[in-house]
Amino acid sequence: MNPRLDTIRNKLTATLAPLECIVEDESALHVGHAGAASGGGHYKVRIVCAVFEGQNRLNRHRLVYDCLADMMHTEIHALAITALAPSETKAAELKLHVHSDLKE
Repeated sequence: MNPRLDTIRNKLTATLAPLECIVEDESALHVGHAGAASGGGHYKVRIVCAVFEGQNRLNRHRLVYDCLADMMHTEIHALAITALAPSETKAAELKLHVHSDLKE
């Protein structure tokens, strides 16, 4: 287990109560990068949360960054965020399903 991944996931879950929260460590892809040398990791987050409904992308990212503020620039060097409202995931799944049906 990666304790940093657990900490990120736990903070996001406790603060935002997401329906989905996937956190991936991409640090190995950035070996030799200045951020990697400082000990900060590179992470990717996909989070689906009702709080994001009606919020623009900037506000959603701010909510995520605020939640992880104490880890930023120390334990987290870079954070890629996909922040979706539940209604957007349903629309994306439907679009993907329709697109795959058209290929057949």
